Amino acid sequence: MIITISGMPGSGKTTIANMLAERFKLKHYYMGAIRRKIAEERGITLNELNRLAEKDPHSDKVVDDKLKELGKTEDNFIAEGRTAAHFIPHSIKLFIAVDIREGARRIRDDVKLKHNKRNEEIRDNINEMAALLDRRIESDKVRYKKYYNIDIFDPNLYDLWIDTTDMTPEQVISQIISFIDKNKC
Repeated sequence: MIITISGMPGSGKTTIANMLAERFKLKHYYMGAIRRKIAEERGITLNELNRLAEKDPHSDKVVDDKLKELGKTEDNFIAEGRTAAHFIPHSIKLFIAVDIREGARRIRDDVKLKHNKRNEEIRDNINEMAALLDRRIESDKVRYKKYYNIDIFDPNLYDLWIDTTDMTPEQVISQIISFIDKNKC
């Protein structure tokens, strides 16, 4: 079984991916870690890397090449990344959505708890934090439309779209497992 997970910043993608990996005994590949490392090595934030990537596709290409390779050479894994569903179309394709303000709150709280190991720009004010996430989403839209002619926020690209705004991780996992069982994926 191959599961791909995409979604909005702060939606809980990594939490869900980790829980599913444990539940189904699957390896978890987190593409965000690759891009965050590239940003860190350049001494910039993830948002700054995204803006650079609008003109230079290198950091996206590194991730996307990894996704293509995984889709061709491996089985029984979870790939978490914005373009994972596009590059691994034979997967169970999940999109994890969240209200932008709730996503902003989750990221802000996570960054404070983990002393910014996410390499995020951070704002204490939720509206300002949500504005940063909006810019990040817009950058994702611009890049993936430009480089691959896809809209990663198009629900038709996914098998299951879940809004986690008012859900616990356990509720999300339950919904995903029900979907998988029902569709015998």
